[in-house]
Amino acid sequence: MVTIRADEISNIIRERIEQYNREVKVVNTGTVLQVGDGIARVHGLDKVMAGELVEFQEGTIGIALNLESNNVGVVLMGDGLLIQEGSSVKATGRIAQIPVSDGYLGRVLNALAKPIDGRGKFHFLNLA
Repeated sequence: MVTIRADEISNIIRERIEQYNREVKVVNTGTVLQVGDGIARVHGLDKVMAGELVEFQEGTIGIALNLESNNVGVVLMGDGLLIQEGSSVKATGRIAQIPVSDGYLGRVLNALAKPIDGRGKFHFLNLA
């Protein structure tokens, strides 16, 4: 049988405490109530802003538009076929916007300004 001395246990505990990451991250999250026709009704995004981008658990991005007292209407920026009732949604803290530059000229983009023309990524100036 292996025996561990009290000072070894104390050292192990001390090391674990020192390695513990004390950073706390507060995230504004909600739960999907219903989804259909490109719109999701979400409960719990209490601090979401109108026009804020939200991210669904399966990766779809949406824009919070209809802010009601007990739920938020979110327009989906994708097909949303994998979004289920009860799945998680988190607010990103970013308002929907599109960066600008001459790099966009002649390119084909989706609703989130991601290139879909097969010509790869491009560089842009972010005018904040």
